[in-house]
Formats: sequence, C-alpha cells, structure tokens
Amino acid sequence: MIARRAALLICFALWCAPALAQKQEPEQSFLAFVRDLWPDAQAKGVTRATFDLAMQGVTPNDKVIAATKRQPEYGKPVGAYINDIVSLGRIKRGGDKAVEWAKTLDAVEKKFAVERWVLLSLWGMESDFGAAKDKWDVFRSLASLAYVKYRHPYFRNELIVAMGIMQKERFARAKMVSSWAGAMGQSQFMPSNVVDYAIDFSGDGHADLWNNIPDVLGSTANYLNKWKWKHGLPWGFEVMLPNGFDTMRSRATFAEWQKLGVRRADGKPFPREGVGSGQGIMFFPAGSKGPAFIVTENFDVLKEYNNSDAYAIAVGHLADRMAGGAPFKAVWPSDDRPLAREARIALQKRLAALGYKVNEFEGHVDFDLRDNIRAEQAKLGLVPDGNPTLSFLEKIGVKLP
Repeated sequence: MIARRAALLICFALWCAPALAQKQEPEQSFLAFVRDLWPDAQAKGVTRATFDLAMQGVTPNDKVIAATKRQPEYGKPVGAYINDIVSLGRIKRGGDKAVEWAKTLDAVEKKFAVERWVLLSLWGMESDFGAAKDKWDVFRSLASLAYVKYRHPYFRNELIVAMGIMQKERFARAKMVSSWAGAMGQSQFMPSNVVDYAIDFSGDGHADLWNNIPDVLGSTANYLNKWKWKHGLPWGFEVMLPNGFDTMRSRATFAEWQKLGVRRADGKPFPREGVGSGQGIMFFPAGSKGPAFIVTENFDVLKEYNNSDAYAIAVGHLADRMAGGAPFKAVWPSDDRPLAREARIALQKRLAALGYKVNEFEGHVDFDLRDNIRAEQAKLGLVPDGNPTLSFLEKIGVKLP
C-alpha cells in the first residue's frame, strides 16, 4: 500500500512538473528583468536602497498589460469620443474652477503666455480637475510595461526616472501612484515630463502634481510653453467649405484658405498675421462626410501632450466651450470607426512599401501620412480626404488578421 502510494505521488509529481515549471517561468523571467535593470538604474544615480524600495514586492500586473490593447481615443467614433469629453457638466466645472483659481491663472498666464482655458481643459481632461485620483503603483505599472517590452525602451527608461524622482524628492513609497501607464498627478505627467517640466509654482519648496493646484497649473503651462505654444493662436477651428472644394488641398496660409472660399463655421475672422506661422492644415478627422477643420501649429503642441488627433480636438474644443464658444455645427458620422493600432501600423508599412516616406511605425497617422493617403485615394477614384478606413486599407492591399 505504501509502495503504491509512493508510486502515485511520483506519477503526480511528474505530471505536475511541466505545469509548475510553466507557472514559475514568467516569475523567474521577471526576476531576471529586475536583475538586468539594476546596473542601468545605478548608472543613472539610483541608489541600491531606492531601487530595492521601488521594486519591493513588485510583480507583473496583467491588468496593466491588458490595458495596452484599449485606447479610448480609438475605441469609438471620433465624434462620440469628443462629445463624451466635452460634456455640459465638465464645461460647468471648468468655469467654476476658473473662478476659484482666477488669481493663480492670472499669474500663470502672465508668466507662460498660455491661455487659462487651455490649461483648465487639460486639467479637466487628465484628472477631471483633480477628482479622478491616481490608484496604480507607478513602479509596478512601469515595470509591467517594460517587462513585456511595450514601446521598448520607453517604459523601461521611465521606470528608472520614476525611481530618481522618489529619491530626489524624498517622496514616501506610498505617494508614488499613477495611471495604469505611469502618468502621475493631476496633470498626468510621465516621469520624464515631471523631471523636465514640473515646477514649484506655489513656492513651498516642492513640485507636487498630486495635491498642489498652483503647481499643477504652472507645470502644465510650462510644458506647453517649452513646446512653443503661441499665445493668441487658436488650436484650430471648424470650417465651411465652398461647393466643389478640392479636398486634395491640405496646406495653405490663412489668407490662401480665405481666397479659396473657406470660412470659419463660427463666423469669426481667421487668425491675424504675425501670430504663429500663419499656416493652417485642412483636416477631416472623420472623413469628408463629417466636420472639416483647419488646425494650426498649436494643435501639434497639444499632440505633444497626447499624440492623438481626437484627444487634441477634444482638449481644444473643451477650452473653446469653457470660454463661451459654440458646439460644432456639422454632424459627426455615427459609422466612423477609427482604426485599431495594429491596423494603423499595417497601413504605415504598406504605404512605405508603396514608396512613401513614413516618419515612424508606431501607428500615429500624422498629416504627412494623410497626404500620402490622399494620393492613394485619388488613384482609386475615392474622395481624397486623408482619412483611412478599413475599406481603403483593403483597396491598397493591407491584410489584417
């Protein structure tokens, strides 16, 4: 009986061994990742004590890794995304915050030449004016993304920078919380942004993006100012097009657009000369059946905050609405479906194979790429609006899984 039981235990152990090995392998691989990380952290001035404190108890977070597949700016039609962001409730809360923090906003605007409504809009977008609290362990989030080499080596570097912030500022380990992707505080700065742009605007000796509103507003303004925000220049504006407008035309000066019969939907004049470069890009974010916009160089500055066209439009429109502007006039098409990241990357690779210069292969459809899309649309007899669709991808030979 004893011999039989021993034999059964041996068989059970042999049967379980592969499964146990598979279960342990990711953990061992993560430990190897941590070991390999230490020399690089040390080379950048992180002490062993800081490193061990940051990584104590950290394991890969499956929820963080899964979140890389979900992108709110691409998960629904552009118009639906923007309308959700630019809600009447958020517009009102932004107006209330403008009154509450008027003196701080006066000082910030004077120092950095960034309009208060843009700062309030970004604050509202990123943390609902501080109401949405960070709840993720920044080190676990960044380590999870770095471990699976998501956008490698970006998140690996951000992880080391976050350690340096905790060390330099002497923040408690529990204070180091973030979004799922490692963005921190009410302004949602990535660690490297904290180092480069966070400032102590309140004068209390610390740049605190979690709890200090003057620091949040001042740091956001500093960020935009460093990226060459042009005071007095709108991010863009909805336009009405004349009959027969040639949508192949994507770039012109404001004066040239007016000569072509393009008019602002809100009836206001085009930006005056001398504010910025005087250039505007024609943009159909949901195709020619949806609203048309002319965007300026300030639109590109907003995309430095989050490299998404839908995000930049939402921020700009929320700022305009809080300042008393009207809703968009044209109706957003309900059947517009932004491409998933994998499809956008496949599009970039296909256009590169067709001989076009592609600036990067991260899935960002920039305005140069939209001009390439226009050229291919024209060849196919389609409306050349620069807006890629699944049907267009199929027509140019993009094969998706």
